Amino acid sequence: KAEKELKEQLKLMDVVIEVRDRRIPMSTIFILLLLLLLWMDLWLGNRKRILVLNREDMISTADRNAWADYFTRNGTKVVFSNGQLGMGTMKLGRLAKELAADVNVRRRTKGLLPRAVQAGIVGYPNVGKSSLVNRLLKRRMCPAAPRPGVTRELRWVRFGKDLELLDSPGILPMRINDQSAAIKLAICDDIGERSYDVADVAAILVQMLTKLPTIVFNGDVHQAAFRVLADFRKGKFGWTALERPPR
Repeated sequence: KAEKELKEQLKLMDVVIEVRDRRIPMSTIFILLLLLLLWMDLWLGNRKRILVLNREDMISTADRNAWADYFTRNGTKVVFSNGQLGMGTMKLGRLAKELAADVNVRRRTKGLLPRAVQAGIVGYPNVGKSSLVNRLLKRRMCPAAPRPGVTRELRWVRFGKDLELLDSPGILPMRINDQSAAIKLAICDDIGERSYDVADVAAILVQMLTKLPTIVFNGDVHQAAFRVLADFRKGKFGWTALERPPR
């Protein structure tokens, strides 16, 4: 049902805003959206597109810069955001209006009055779409919570006089064939717990974390060890006592 409704609403959108999880931007590519847009572009003309990488605060500056360079090289218009804190939301609103400015130019040439730009926000479950909408509107208009499946229906909301936003429920493929992507989605809480074994996913996460020193520190064991100690001392592992009172 959600797929059918989204397909209908896409026809109304001037700008499509795809939100991905910043920690796994490739695993949260909204394949259904890309296929729908490819089909629609053939018949209705190209839709303007913006990629939002949400949860910017959950990755390092080095990773952020690496992904920024990657998407810039590929000609993708990207906005880095933190829907919880509102970072990047104003830039997103401005960019959506700029990309759709030609909509009202065409309307004026036809003798029609200008109308609000219509932008749809789409993506996987729990990537922060509703939080992003609420921050843009500066008030809680859409239900949002840190778990998949909170948004149940498509909903248009007005942002000022010249922009309307469509908040949509996250849609997952019926089957995720890429098991590596499925595991990352589970680790990042972008799919429901009923679809995976928590113990197995936690074990895989630990295995992935053990490989990070080789990737991040180029195999420099001393630097990796120093970083682990420094992070613990600064409370980045959580404030934990190494000793407990005897029983």
